[in-house]
Amino acid sequence: MDRRAWGLGPVTAVPRLLQPNLVHHFYAGGARIAELRGLPPVERCPEEWVGATVTRADSADVGLARTADGALVRDLVAADPLAWVGAASTSGDTGVLLKLLDAAQRLPVHAHPDRAFAARHLACPYGKTEAWLVLDADDGAVVYLGWRSDVDPVELAQRRDAQDSDWMLEQLHRIPVRPGDGFLVPAGTPHAIGAGVFVAEVQEPTDFSLLLEWSVTTATRDESHLGLGFDLAMDAVSTTALGTEALAGFTVHHDLTTRTGAAVPLLPEAGDPYFRLDLLAPPPGQETVLPAGFAVLVVLSGTGVIEGTDAVPVGGGQSFVVPAAFGSWRLVGDARVLAARPGEGWRGSPDGRIVG
Repeated sequence: MDRRAWGLGPVTAVPRLLQPNLVHHFYAGGARIAELRGLPPVERCPEEWVGATVTRADSADVGLARTADGALVRDLVAADPLAWVGAASTSGDTGVLLKLLDAAQRLPVHAHPDRAFAARHLACPYGKTEAWLVLDADDGAVVYLGWRSDVDPVELAQRRDAQDSDWMLEQLHRIPVRPGDGFLVPAGTPHAIGAGVFVAEVQEPTDFSLLLEWSVTTATRDESHLGLGFDLAMDAVSTTALGTEALAGFTVHHDLTTRTGAAVPLLPEAGDPYFRLDLLAPPPGQETVLPAGFAVLVVLSGTGVIEGTDAVPVGGGQSFVVPAAFGSWRLVGDARVLAARPGEGWRGSPDGRIVG
């Protein structure tokens, strides 16, 4: 790689090992995250924000990820954005957020604004389209995604104010899940993750949530509409049915134990403009290659080496951030690695879909 093309100094940009970054929340869970990371279980820490450069909506610092030596990833990116993301920026923005989410209870029915709504009303270029990769699930575990038929906006508002959970869940597609299932959750689509589901969630880098069901959380009604009031906030929530064909397009399945020399895309293609999540699991004696670009890694199992401008050993339970200046890189060994990346052309794509 020509380092001058990236505007880099003499120090080689290499992947950085991350500290665990567990986030306390209102809901129970987290045992599977602790097991993966080799940590003692922590009560009500059901999420880990891996490589995050954004914070939880109610905090100035909760959610920010740190490297093993204590540096904030946000500060590293802001100090050398050309090396980290290959573009000029002072905000520490990487275009993507990866979470591990282990729900021991059902999450509330909610939705997220899209980019157009967020730009108009929340002073942010990102909405919150997200996707889930199921890593593990209890027998009988389910997720809820999209209305089964059109809902009347007036009735939805009434059911929301009455906190009629049974009605809301009945209107949603109820989908049994198994490891390897991937779901795209477009902004605006009402959804909920059921109890006993452990996912890697990749999303746009915000914490914007509109709660239709706050009674199962510690939030109040007034804390459930992003400070906009429900009259305006509900404009961001779809009331249109997610048809069978559309739902099928938002769902994929892969065997996470399969080994192949190619990186395996784990999410529906419709999510590609927003983010990518790939499995790297090379067979013995082979390698798996990813192109240059910012990435967040979670090592699910095994050991190996990632080789680019340098070589970095990796092992099960570890997580890393990879700078763009590491160049095109390859994984060798028996490790199985999840790699999350921002969508193609996430900074200023010609059609305006992606805003960096």
